Amino acid sequence: MTAITTTSLGSRLDTALGRLTMYRLVLWVLAVLAAYSLLLNVLGWLTFGLPEMIAHLVLCLGLTYASNGALAALFRVRPHMESSLITGLLLYFLFWPSQVTQGIQLAELAGVALACVLASASKYALAWRGRHIFNPAAAGAFLAGLTGLNIATWWAATPAMLVLVLPAALLVLYRVQKLTMAAVFTVVAVSVVAADLLQSGTALSEALWQPLAQRPVLFFVGFMLTEPLTLPPRRWQQLAEAAVVGVLFAVPYDLGFVFSSPELALLVGNLLAFAAGQRGGVRLRFVDRRQLTPTTTEFSFRPERPVRFTAGQYLELHLPPDKAEDRQAGGRQSGKGDGKGIRRVFSLTSAPGAPLLTIGVGTAEPVSSAKRSLLALVPGDRLSATTVGGDFVLPRNPSTPVLLIAAGIGITPYLGGLAGGPAANRDVVLLYLAKNSAELAYAAELHRSGVRILARLADGSAPPAFMEDAGARRIDAAALKELVPDVARREVFVSGSPASVRSLGSAARGAGARRVHVDSFAGY
Repeated sequence: MTAITTTSLGSRLDTALGRLTMYRLVLWVLAVLAAYSLLLNVLGWLTFGLPEMIAHLVLCLGLTYASNGALAALFRVRPHMESSLITGLLLYFLFWPSQVTQGIQLAELAGVALACVLASASKYALAWRGRHIFNPAAAGAFLAGLTGLNIATWWAATPAMLVLVLPAALLVLYRVQKLTMAAVFTVVAVSVVAADLLQSGTALSEALWQPLAQRPVLFFVGFMLTEPLTLPPRRWQQLAEAAVVGVLFAVPYDLGFVFSSPELALLVGNLLAFAAGQRGGVRLRFVDRRQLTPTTTEFSFRPERPVRFTAGQYLELHLPPDKAEDRQAGGRQSGKGDGKGIRRVFSLTSAPGAPLLTIGVGTAEPVSSAKRSLLALVPGDRLSATTVGGDFVLPRNPSTPVLLIAAGIGITPYLGGLAGGPAANRDVVLLYLAKNSAELAYAAELHRSGVRILARLADGSAPPAFMEDAGARRIDAAALKELVPDVARREVFVSGSPASVRSLGSAARGAGARRVHVDSFAGY
């Protein structure tokens, strides 16, 4: 990526969070919340009993981890153990710890144990073509509740826990860029509950506070509703799902065999998301790689079935363990990698409908565990993708003029649209920032696209003849306005590192752009 210096707090936060994948971040945040709950018990703000809470935590983590590993072995797939630990921590907060001081409650313990096993099983049994349909923790809690052994109480929704749940949820939502979706759900759910409370004579302040302090609104939206694998692919679909789930979350109902509960509301939302998105996992066979620049490599894969996507969307790959680290571990498949997990997101560079799926990846040293895994692939290797989605797509109206700004590897989301796709018959200007001319990836494809291309090379060298030289100066609002005088009438798209996106997006707005779409690469 071409770095553009910025000292804003947001950029520093993006950089810090970019060192962790979403799964690792959620795991650590939930672990901190679990530790905080134990502290609250010691201080007397929670009264479950410390031994009971520790036993409950061990039960939830141990059973989800063990059952997920056993089921993965049965189905002959690689387990995603971080995901199983996240599920275990979620179930820890959904069910009351059993009070052993009142005697061992076998039914309660059996209900929690069953929820843990069913949560793991739902990833394999309630799945379609390798993609699980439902949030595992919600599925396990709901199915266990049907047995009558135990029901989810969502005890994380207490005022004492709220002190840390709120910033924790906001941190996760910021990382996964789902703050707007969370706001829609929260406004809908709180409004419905508050309206009911107001009708019963509750004061307005209390009617607004009670849903947040005594119902699991924040925990639900921060750690359950926004799980990427069970979301629809487009932003408008996610907002619609948030509104529907918000209503189902807040409105009480009893159908006899089932009644209203947060987990049931989420499962209905999961079904809607499944209907809207890529139905089933994506099975891939590695075909080949090619060097794009000294620091960039393209990888191509052949899908077993056609993959539905729009130019500009991303693919989340489930990568094999890092073979180099496995050799260091004595031949065992450690799968530890560099602490970022084994699921990584990559923009698709192939055009929709192409026989091969391609991704462009920065492979400058030092390479991460994920990139080592990609570089170690040999033709014929199989791997899978878990999600296809994203909203970084060109406007539907082909008469809308656009300005595409790419910093380094940020060129990748544009390739599918420029290669004879949606950009073929529209007014497009591309501003491409790179270190030097050798780092201009996909130069041949860009030349064939026929769009106007401005190249800003940091070393001051001249770009290829088909590109216009934008000089080596910093791209601020004044420079952008000079390079693209009609920027105000264009929809602007900015892609690159978080720091680059923040700086270039600010420059576009300062130059008069009214609609700016961003897509940042937080590190993988």
